[in-house]
Amino acid sequence: MIWRSREPRYDVASGISQGARDYQEDAITADFPVGAEAGFVVLADGMGGHAAGDVASKIVLTEVYSELKFHYADVEAFERRAPEILRNVAEFANQTLRDHTINHPETEGMGATLVVPALIENRLWWISIGDSPLFLFRNGKLSQLNEDHSMGPQIDFMVQSGLLDAKVAENHPDRNCLVSVLMGSKIAKIDCPAQPVDLKAGDIVICSSDGLQFLTNAQITKVLAKYRKSRSTEIAERLLEEIYKLDDPDQDNISFTIIKVNDASVRAKGTPLAKSSVAVARPRGLTKVVSEPDLVPIPAKEATPAYEPEEVAAMVTLPGAELHEVDAAEPDVEPEAAEEDVVAPTQAVSPRRFAALA
Repeated sequence: MIWRSREPRYDVASGISQGARDYQEDAITADFPVGAEAGFVVLADGMGGHAAGDVASKIVLTEVYSELKFHYADVEAFERRAPEILRNVAEFANQTLRDHTINHPETEGMGATLVVPALIENRLWWISIGDSPLFLFRNGKLSQLNEDHSMGPQIDFMVQSGLLDAKVAENHPDRNCLVSVLMGSKIAKIDCPAQPVDLKAGDIVICSSDGLQFLTNAQITKVLAKYRKSRSTEIAERLLEEIYKLDDPDQDNISFTIIKVNDASVRAKGTPLAKSSVAVARPRGLTKVVSEPDLVPIPAKEATPAYEPEEVAAMVTLPGAELHEVDAAEPDVEPEAAEEDVVAPTQAVSPRRFAALA
């Protein structure tokens, strides 16, 4: 008899392609620890050209991911303040972009969209700035959950009002102009609902850059309907195949994450959520590595035999550290504390790299 673990709550896979562009300005990461009851995706679509667009998306992704990883160390505390935390994280990433452009004037004008779906059990929170879509596929129908912060919705409204021809609107040069984006300045629009969307077993959530929208909603729906019972990895592969079939010379960068909801149950009240590994808050500022600190052997107790420098070096796991010999007979401690506070050299500690604020 072979024992198999139960199916995970979320089945997650990501796909990314450079498309027909000369460089990649999308940045995406998904964090769904095995066995955890929660996870999130961070996607940023950069703008500003090769000199800055890819930099902007990486800055946004790095800042948002590190902050959310810290908050997800306690998902119950996160959920109590989810909208506030998500907004603060976006503002922090925006501030980091502002600081970068001040220090690097040549990147002035760079920016990035942001979309972050944050899942806890069957509840979906999100924050969205820009035109990167967040889709929900349920019961054979595809819908976009987040707002589109581009001129597209306004142009479509003009068509519905009879003010603009549909053919003209389809290829309108302003359709993809953004009305809100992270650029270091004030954020014009933020989509961050006060309440989560309840997910159901069988739902498929797609977080993507607008490069996926070179496929029509009907084409995306067809793929999801056909492969809805397949693993998320196969769904991702099939979507990329459909995009490649288009062979569009203007194909934008593509990045997306597929999240299949296998289990939409809710834990009983009072039962703590399974937690992922504890994260540590990152310092507010860029970091740089400084030189290795000097390693000084810890003085020994009187009853412990002295160690030769070569023997101490053998305890150190990091090669290349410079050793300084000290006289173990004259420890630099108060006599009264010698018996209690001094650690024997058998508890050697490897020297570590220290991060310092730039």
